[in-house]
Amino acid sequence: MSKSLKKIVEESRDKNQPEVDMCDRGISSMLDVPGLCEYRRRSLKKIVEESRDKNQPEVDMCDRGISSMLDVPGLFTLSHITQLVLSHNKLTTVPANIADLRNIEVLNFFNNQIEELPTQISSLQKLKHLNLGMNRLNTLPRGFGSLPALEVLDLTYNNLNENSLPGNFFYLTTLRALYLSDNDFEILPPDIGKLTKLQILSLRDNDLISLPKEIGELTQLKELHIQGNRLTVLPPELGNLDLTGQKQVFKAENNPWVTPIADQFQLGVSHVFEYIRSETYK
Repeated sequence: MSKSLKKIVEESRDKNQPEVDMCDRGISSMLDVPGLCEYRRRSLKKIVEESRDKNQPEVDMCDRGISSMLDVPGLFTLSHITQLVLSHNKLTTVPANIADLRNIEVLNFFNNQIEELPTQISSLQKLKHLNLGMNRLNTLPRGFGSLPALEVLDLTYNNLNENSLPGNFFYLTTLRALYLSDNDFEILPPDIGKLTKLQILSLRDNDLISLPKEIGELTQLKELHIQGNRLTVLPPELGNLDLTGQKQVFKAENNPWVTPIADQFQLGVSHVFEYIRSETYK
């Protein structure tokens, strides 16, 4: 059987076949397939070489079983690339060499096992979109807030809380979308009010017991997701925001609201906002 598996690998390599079928072959370990891991490594090397030779700005290495970025030959020589997709792999860390990708605008690490980030990530001056959703982060590196161009930050499904954020986190004043859902936040720091360009703020499924009044300073907000927390009341300042129009989204179900607010939710979101703007509530 081993020989026939070896033959499949060789045929795929020699004929450059993109699809390999090893269904129902009794394989107990991919390491038992002669040349397969070397083939995978070689195919990653080929992606890198193609990007370099053809000056391709986007590199996609999604779902390739990569456990370390350092295992991808020549990856950090691609200083020209603007987009790197490494989602659905097995990464546990991001090496300091990430700083070598100085033109990168989009980094996608969704669904890995990343536990920490290097401080060097904040040197990526052109980074606009960073997806770290579904990893194992419980802290962010110091200086993280000095990414000068970041517009979209996705930290969904990690182990973060209010103590995980570095002191300069809220210097990310270029942010338009911040996704913090499915983490362990009990409070949202008042400095959230500094992110005045935010249009989307997602805080779903945390342990929030209150929202700071500074949330009322996010006047460009079009979407606010706070469902699945431990909120009982809303700050009156939330009434400064327009979240009741047809193009706006305000999701707040599955919270233990006090009765007057719960009653207004029964009538509709616009009633909630009317209520928190009223003199009675303030």
